[in-house]
Amino acid sequence: MFDQAKTDDPPLDHGRLLDVLARADAARLMALAETLLSLLGAVEVVQSRTGLVMLPMRDTVQGTDFHLGEVLVAEAHLRATGGEGYGMIVGRDLERAMAMAVVDAAIACLGQTPAISAFLQSEAAAQAAADTECLRAIEATRVDMETF
Repeated sequence: MFDQAKTDDPPLDHGRLLDVLARADAARLMALAETLLSLLGAVEVVQSRTGLVMLPMRDTVQGTDFHLGEVLVAEAHLRATGGEGYGMIVGRDLERAMAMAVVDAAIACLGQTPAISAFLQSEAAAQAAADTECLRAIEATRVDMETF
């Protein structure tokens, strides 16, 4: 989706955008947020906290949902002139969650600037490559029980 983006592509789905931001490299995400913060004007922090959320999973055999357990997350919500931003990441890094919220708010207020689009494309490509490598490593451990 992001690795094939062009300048005339439609805006990203918000859920996918938040997914890419949540998994983005922390240092690069914070650097981008720093550059965007001055463009947002006055920013009001609505919430910045850590907490526990339930981790939903799906039983693939029966097709039923269940909760695997709780996960510690950092959450940030802010308002800027013209839009709001939200960030939630696994762990307790409130700075990273706030950086995610700043980028989300910048997209809501300013749209996808060239800097934001380039960041999203590079992060999505890196994440896709990491996911492919992980799936390859998992596939290498697969055992066909029918052959025993």
